[in-house]
Amino acid sequence: MRYIALLTATRPNTPPPPELMEAIMKLGEEATNSGALVDQAGLSPSTFASRVGVAGGELTVTDGPFAEAKEVISYAVYDVRDKAEAVEWTSRFMRAHRDLWPGWEGESQVLKVMGPEDFQP
Repeated sequence: MRYIALLTATRPNTPPPPELMEAIMKLGEEATNSGALVDQAGLSPSTFASRVGVAGGELTVTDGPFAEAKEVISYAVYDVRDKAEAVEWTSRFMRAHRDLWPGWEGESQVLKVMGPEDFQP
């Protein structure tokens, strides 16, 4: 089963410390070697984003930046046995942020990517 973890941050709005980046690279390598990590990347700020929506039968496009307190800053796609394993990898990632970036605040959402098993009769 595939899961995507979306990381949002509320503060601080500064570059991450080098120690955190090293820990993220090490964790990514471990997850890749185990076969769990399919893809991961950082995301640009909403300044470079657009939202495409439908409301009242009309299609709208709104360019960023957006005024949310949280920015989606990265994602990871895991191919794992179950949700618990996806949550474990994500928890390890979040612990690195807690331990290596004092004052950092954020959260990750772990969402199941729908697959063929979700459409079985």
